[in-house]
This record gives sequence, structure tokens and C-alpha cells, in this order.
Amino acid sequence: MIKKGLYICSLFVAIVLGFSSCVDKQNEPNIQYMPNMYEPVGYETYGAVENGLFPQGTEAMLPAENTVSREWLPYEFEDGLVGKELARLQPSPLDSLQREENLAKGKELYDVYCAICHGNNGAGQGTLVKREKILGVPSYADAARNITVGSTYHTMYYGLNSMGSYASQMSSQEELWQVAEYVMKLKGDLTK
Repeated sequence: MIKKGLYICSLFVAIVLGFSSCVDKQNEPNIQYMPNMYEPVGYETYGAVENGLFPQGTEAMLPAENTVSREWLPYEFEDGLVGKELARLQPSPLDSLQREENLAKGKELYDVYCAICHGNNGAGQGTLVKREKILGVPSYADAARNITVGSTYHTMYYGLNSMGSYASQMSSQEELWQVAEYVMKLKGDLTK
């Protein structure tokens, strides 16, 4: 009789546990000690914030009119053949008293960004040209190119043919001018 009672009792416990496991408890949250950790507060982008700091909301701030980024002035010549021909006549604005420093910095930047295609001496025989990854990189000494410091700056600023713009790689316009002056030095060395 005790065995029969124990059997009925264990059967009853199993049935109760079976039914209780099927009950949907997801709608009944447990105790949350730190609710901010479980339920993040989402804010609408540029929306009003309830703390009173921005009751009308915020907006994406546009820069004030007629302002430019630090170290970058608007380039006066537009992209294209007309702009390049106008830029050809433009002299370098860098200080001529610091010519050696400018050429040293220009060589440093040229070795990083330009020599891989144009070669260390500007003869158009960089590593990528020698491996035939890029074809048709002319020498700076090529008379048909007729490059000047202004046209070199224009080409680096906007890019030309398969060469893209390098303005984003340089940290300032001064660096673009330093590389342009170094290219002119390489052109002079090649034409001697």
C-alpha cells in the first residue's frame, strides 16, 4: 500500500511539473535589479530629449557659411582641361627660403605615395610598372607632358586618367605643394 501511495504521489508530481513547464512565463518578467541593463532607452536621432536640454530636438549642425576646413582653402581652379591649363601658370606659394626643407618633405611623401608607380627618379618605372600591373606611366622628362608645378598640383588634387586624387592622403595643401615641387626637381634632374 505504501508503494502504491508513493507511486501515485510521484505520478502527481510529474504531471504538475509537466504542466508547469508548458506555461508561458515570458510575459511575466522576473525581478530586475538594474532595469537599464536589460531594457535600453532608445533615442530618435536628432529628436527631442526629455531632460529639458533640447526640448525642440537637435539637428545636424552645418558649418557656418563661408568657412573652410583647417589647412584647406578652396582650390581656385576647377577639374578639367580648362582648369588644368589655368593651373599650369600658377607658381608654388611655398616659401622659397625653406626650399631644402620643402624638397626633403616632398621626397618623403613622394616615396610613400608616388614612387610605386612613377619610380624613385620619376622616369615612370615604378614597382607596379615593372611588374606590369599598371601600364603607360610616362617619364617626367617626356617633352610632350609639359608639366609645371601648378599642373602637378592640379593633377594630384583632382587626379588624371587612371590616377586618382591624392588630396585626401595629404594632411594639408602645403604637403601637396611640397610633392609638386619635388616632382619638378625630379623633372629637372631627368632633363640634364
